[in-house]
Amino acid sequence: MRKVRTLFGGLMMAAALTTVAKADVTLSTATDPTADLGAQMAALLGTERSTVRALRQDQITAIATGPDVAPAAASAAAAAAPDRPADATAVAKAAEAPAVAAPRDLTIRYDAAWLAQQPAPTGGEDWQCLRKAIYFEARGESIRGQFAVAEVILNRVNSRRFPGSVCGVVHQSGQFSFLFDGHSDTMRDRGAIDRAGRIARLMLDGAPRGLTAGATYFHTTGVRPSWSHRFDRTAQIGAHLFYRQ
Repeated sequence: MRKVRTLFGGLMMAAALTTVAKADVTLSTATDPTADLGAQMAALLGTERSTVRALRQDQITAIATGPDVAPAAASAAAAAAPDRPADATAVAKAAEAPAVAAPRDLTIRYDAAWLAQQPAPTGGEDWQCLRKAIYFEARGESIRGQFAVAEVILNRVNSRRFPGSVCGVVHQSGQFSFLFDGHSDTMRDRGAIDRAGRIARLMLDGAPRGLTAGATYFHTTGVRPSWSHRFDRTAQIGAHLFYRQ
């Protein structure tokens, strides 16, 4: 039914155009616009029939079917980039592109063999500061104990009571003894440097902090700082006691 209406509308348009082409345009001065309607309609239908007979079959088919309409998605794409044809090579590459790699598994095992299997660590300033703090504050501790010291530093970074960067926390005045004990802070033990760097990398990459229950302070068992009486002790790992303010 829709195609029939389209055909009739198309034919009417063709007839009208033909009539305009062949006749002069006249303006009526009558006050009754329907007085000559019957005669005008008869003339128009007669013109339509003669016009249809003059059309080729392909022209009639084109009027009946109407113009091709692109799907909505294709039309939107053409509107967005009307002068940029689709790149078949780019489309093929996109289809063959591998899926995005899953995030790195940061489940931690606190042993040297597992740690040695992790990728060789690299990093920027924060990684270097954290590596040095682990090295000097905990290189004599177990792997677990070294991770615990890294936890304290990162817990401080996340606390409003301390500087907001790893280097800011490590270099805060009077906090980490290796910076003011009068000894050189040059790292010389290659094995300990490598372990500290791997631990620092894992912790900065988001390894869980489940060893110290949110501690922001620690000290060795050989000393008793005044603040240790005011804070809650959260853990003891090796020779270090951990506290939360």
